[in-house]
Amino acid sequence: MKNMRLLFMICISSMILFSCGKKTTSSSGSSTSVVKKPVAAKAKIPVPKVIVVNDNAAQKTVDGRFYYDLNGKRYWRNNRDGKYYLFNKSMYNSDDFKPVKTN
Repeated sequence: MKNMRLLFMICISSMILFSCGKKTTSSSGSSTSVVKKPVAAKAKIPVPKVIVVNDNAAQKTVDGRFYYDLNGKRYWRNNRDGKYYLFNKSMYNSDDFKPVKTN
């Protein structure tokens, strides 16, 4: 009788464990399923390489160079033509972007 009771408990517990698994539940026809809608990608705003800014609106660094921040991008003033160019590494070696010394 004890063996029968033990066998019955094992059968009931195994049925409960295996019936709740993901493989045995049906996904079709369930009313609680969530339908995921595709998310549209945000349109990227094109970043201009050159902008024209009034020097009064621009900010000045300690060493005398002018810069302007637009949409998280930094533009530096070219001393030759007065336009503001999007930052790149070649500005370090160019004399047009170095601060003007006034003595």
